[in-house]
Amino acid sequence: MMRLAVENIHASLGGARVIRGASFAAEGAAFIGLIGPNGVGKTTLVRAIAGLIPFEGSVTLDGRPIAALPPRARACAIAYLAQGAGSHWPLEVSRLVALGRLPHLPPFARASAGDEAAIARAMHLAGVEEFIGRDVLTLSGGERARVLLARALAVEAPLLLVDEPVAALDPYHQLRIMEVLRAYADEGRIIIAVLHDLTLAARHCDRLILLDDGRVKADGTPAEVLTPANLRETYRIEAKIGEGGEPFVLPLRRAE
Repeated sequence: MMRLAVENIHASLGGARVIRGASFAAEGAAFIGLIGPNGVGKTTLVRAIAGLIPFEGSVTLDGRPIAALPPRARACAIAYLAQGAGSHWPLEVSRLVALGRLPHLPPFARASAGDEAAIARAMHLAGVEEFIGRDVLTLSGGERARVLLARALAVEAPLLLVDEPVAALDPYHQLRIMEVLRAYADEGRIIIAVLHDLTLAARHCDRLILLDDGRVKADGTPAEVLTPANLRETYRIEAKIGEGGEPFVLPLRRAE
């Protein structure tokens, strides 16, 4: 099982400091919801963990800095689904999902039986088997989002980073994808998902990290993080919070 350590991360965009000393660690099976209001640095932090932007501090996988990993090894260890990711080429759906296996293939090698099995499994998990044979550009935005998630799942990386994976989906598919991610984590992976729906986060994640102004304001179970005080101070709302077997967050009014 992989151990991820994020230590004292600082990152800037356009000359403005966005992440200010964020730190946390995770190991083994974990489904972590990264939450917080718009503009507090959630996407920037995820991109730093993926090694996609410059940052100060340290991100290590099993004690090795991500920058020290060879590109192919990093691509096998970390799968990343960007917010609003799209496809700009007319690829058949299963071929697009198969791109998730490229980090595992030597140059010019054909997919093995194991690769084909991983592709089929990812398509089944994301519920996109019905789109086999179709051009991805003919799909709706929500359907395309599920295909791109399947591509990320096909990597079978021990660390999966997903930025707003349910934003374009209807309620049925929001629940399905959250259940898929929960089951995927239970197989021994670390999943970090940027989420705005606090009820979905509370019901499916075993841990939440609340960012505010580029810093980790709270880190713990949903019940420990989704408190009236935290919601008032970070989201500026008053909310009704359900506990126990049916957790939910129902915004009631803006906090003055």
